[in-house]
Amino acid sequence: MFERRYTLIGLTDSPTPFLDEAAIASIAAHTLFAGGVRHREIVEPMLPPSYRWITVAPPLDAVRSALEEAGEPVLVFASGDPFFYGFGATLQKWFPDASLQCFPAPHSLQLLARLCMIPYQQMRHASLTGRDWQELDSALISGEAFIGVLTDQRKTPAAIARRLLEYGYGHYRMCVGEALGGERESLIKCSLQKAAEREFAMPNCLLLQVEEPAARRFGISDELFDGLPGRPQMITKMPYRMAAIAALELGRACNFWDVGFCTGSVSIESRLQFPHLLVTAFEKRLECEGILEVNSRRFGTPGIVKVMGDFLLQDHRHHCGKDALVDAAFIGGHGDRLEEVFDIIARYLAPGGRIVMNAVQDSSREVFAASAEKLGFALATPLDMSVGSHNPIGVMKAVKPIH
Repeated sequence: MFERRYTLIGLTDSPTPFLDEAAIASIAAHTLFAGGVRHREIVEPMLPPSYRWITVAPPLDAVRSALEEAGEPVLVFASGDPFFYGFGATLQKWFPDASLQCFPAPHSLQLLARLCMIPYQQMRHASLTGRDWQELDSALISGEAFIGVLTDQRKTPAAIARRLLEYGYGHYRMCVGEALGGERESLIKCSLQKAAEREFAMPNCLLLQVEEPAARRFGISDELFDGLPGRPQMITKMPYRMAAIAALELGRACNFWDVGFCTGSVSIESRLQFPHLLVTAFEKRLECEGILEVNSRRFGTPGIVKVMGDFLLQDHRHHCGKDALVDAAFIGGHGDRLEEVFDIIARYLAPGGRIVMNAVQDSSREVFAASAEKLGFALATPLDMSVGSHNPIGVMKAVKPIH
């Protein structure tokens, strides 16, 4: 049986890469190579006369097919360290039994930190290269003081600066490195305001350094939220909100649904306390969409996914995260259709997942308990709470069986 063998060599943007003797010998021993167009331009003078090349570019399905059909060892050129957001991990995923050898180069964020003369052992990394905003959003919400960011053609330094300013993270400064290790290498240090207004040469990456640490919130006062005009009571009150979040056990969740978000208070508080969390917020009242936008910007919680319309009519498969399951869900509103809402959540809930609701009326408690019993969920003892002049509530919790 043919043994798949891949040798990975990392490159900077230098037109004359410095490689050790073992890497040079490996190049001479291969005839089939793979890498990006830029990599080929750099290494072509070093390749044997009869070499063949697989271009690594989207769509990657074509690249995988070419590698599967290769029938011989392949030497892959990649940027920097192939196992730092690189092609090495992709090869491991595609061919877990393959034999791998790697000759890494410094990755771009290492080069940038060295250029800035900054110790980078405490750097939080975030890649936006072909990815969503989640890694960067999580680092910002966590209050990280030093964030290294890999960019792409769409999530540019200017776009990143605008996002930070939009969500109240203007207390960072930006340092952008262009074409690091190459002949066009340059370093630009500027404020977010200036970065948002200019263009930067590609390829680039950047560092964000906090100038003044921001205070982290824990339990936001109700009056600080924008709400529905004339309906100040339409918010999950802060003590009840925090009790519900505790019951949801979001520290061990990845994917959270907030059903009937209204002002977005539960979504926002959950995102602030658990920045890793993928939060999807559902609401049928269209006017609440703008309210959530305002509150998300006010409290610095980018990345909450809004789904507007009747919860019962949604295609929920699109809102279940990478594992196609939900770890926890809060029912903030159900429009007198609690049993149907409970059933839909239960269908997509992971084993051991939690459903929580703050019940004011006895009828809601009864329907919640009956729905849990019908589906074999474990029903926790309700937490009864009464705060000031607010109506007493019962924090209801049901847990999906693991087996």
